[in-house]
Amino acid sequence: MKILDLNDTPDLKPIVADRIWQAFWRPYGAALSDVETALADVLAGGPFRFSLVATDGEQFLGTATAIESDLAARPLLSPWIAALWVEPEMRGQGIAEALLKVATARLFEQGMSPVYLCAKPHMQGFYQRLGWSLMEQDVGPDRLDVFTRHAVQRLHSVINP
Repeated sequence: MKILDLNDTPDLKPIVADRIWQAFWRPYGAALSDVETALADVLAGGPFRFSLVATDGEQFLGTATAIESDLAARPLLSPWIAALWVEPEMRGQGIAEALLKVATARLFEQGMSPVYLCAKPHMQGFYQRLGWSLMEQDVGPDRLDVFTRHAVQRLHSVINP
């Protein structure tokens, strides 16, 4: 499995847009073109906007995107990891964990901390197992859980003999 920046694999943009649309936007009446436009904005760059894809050879496995804000009820929190998706037949193989790890590390490398994500309550154990802290529950009309993760700062001490 490889995790790549979507800008480096432009042939996967249509499938990423479709999966994000099907899973997260279509249920609210948005058009696929709305997702394509939003994804193009992310891929245009910025201080932390990016989209990752997990692949196995030519096979698309999953995606995750970093954006400024993912929850209208919490507009001041930023940045967010959003639209985490793994193909159903590939779940349970560590793909989501790998995507989260790479996305989080990339944000931390850019000096972004804390990082946020939101999810439905049934996903709480999954995110907590991966080191995310539950910050808030029952947020917004979808009653989502909000999680946060802080960069770990290692302290180095020097001992003089």
